[in-house]
Amino acid sequence: MPIYEYRCHDCHRRVAIFWRTFSEAETGEPVCPRCGSTHLTRLVSRVRVVRSEESRLEDLADPSFLSDFDENDPRSMARLMRRMADEVGEDLGPEFEEVVDRLEAGQSPEEIEKEMPDLLGEGGEDLGGDLEE
Repeated sequence: MPIYEYRCHDCHRRVAIFWRTFSEAETGEPVCPRCGSTHLTRLVSRVRVVRSEESRLEDLADPSFLSDFDENDPRSMARLMRRMADEVGEDLGPEFEEVVDRLEAGQSPEEIEKEMPDLLGEGGEDLGGDLEE
């Protein structure tokens, strides 16, 4: 039972149409549910592929994953962090988003640590990296 997205040329809306069968979707005439127009163009929709955790971890371990990473460039760090978060597929919270936003703006990790002292939690526990004291 496919769901296809269309752009209506009359009301300029993006609409999704549910078809009962693939053959009905191929031969049927789509009608805009908003304005009733038949002047629609089918769009290419996003596709999500379900992957195993093992597959995602393999991608993270691939050396090409780090091919464009420059540890001296905050923006490069931000790109890598976003890609890793996408691979993990979880919301990592507002603190993560703020750190990545600051890196994308060109702020250094050291500046971020000074401005966000609570980032490491109570007492500044080590979260896996070595911090200079």
